[in-house]
Amino acid sequence: MVNWKVHHRDETTSTNLDARSGSHGDVFTADFQTAGRGRLDHKWFSPPGVNLMMSAVLSSGGRSADSVATLPLVVGLAVVKGIGRCLPTSVAGIRLKWPNDVWIGGRKVAGILCELNGGLVIAGVGVNVLKADFPPEIAGRATCLAETPGFSSSIADVRKSVLAELSDAYERWLGGGFESVYGEIAALDGLRGRIVSVRQTDGDASPVCGVCGGIAPDGSLLVGGVRVYAGEANVEHVS
Repeated sequence: MVNWKVHHRDETTSTNLDARSGSHGDVFTADFQTAGRGRLDHKWFSPPGVNLMMSAVLSSGGRSADSVATLPLVVGLAVVKGIGRCLPTSVAGIRLKWPNDVWIGGRKVAGILCELNGGLVIAGVGVNVLKADFPPEIAGRATCLAETPGFSSSIADVRKSVLAELSDAYERWLGGGFESVYGEIAALDGLRGRIVSVRQTDGDASPVCGVCGGIAPDGSLLVGGVRVYAGEANVEHVS
């Protein structure tokens, strides 16, 4: 299991930037980030002291680039299971949204940003824990753990739970590759069966739209019979 070493700051620019000075097992957390980032350079702003902001440093273990590309889904699995441990057993609907989000009831509760740093991977995780007053432009698409009836855990509790699950999922991935966790990930797929549009970010690939066939065994997303390896997916609401 990973021997986590937590380094905390009250305020920082970005925990992912802090993690660039770390080694395998280091975890960087903060109460507030002045320049938090999400995937595709999306901004992520959180008021001080209400949400989990952390970046864990993991060795790539010499695995291939294709294998390392599946890590956001592996981290996502850990986040789903970690926050699930902090919620009442009756709560359902915690799902993965390919490639790097976690949903509760179809609304985003967590995001993941994995970045390479030499032979290391920085796994940035942001979980909405206590904040419920979201900006109008995302209020209908976001949620937090505190909005779930029966939730009473602290940010530290959530961090501890997610890190425990991340240690397990990472060790399984390291020893057996993506296939060792694929079954669990596929079962948590929140896009499968929905009509989805994807803005591909892999070279000059064109956007695709169609019924989602789910996450494939190589970590790609099947949309309208097309395999998508990198992109931003959105559910199309058909009237």
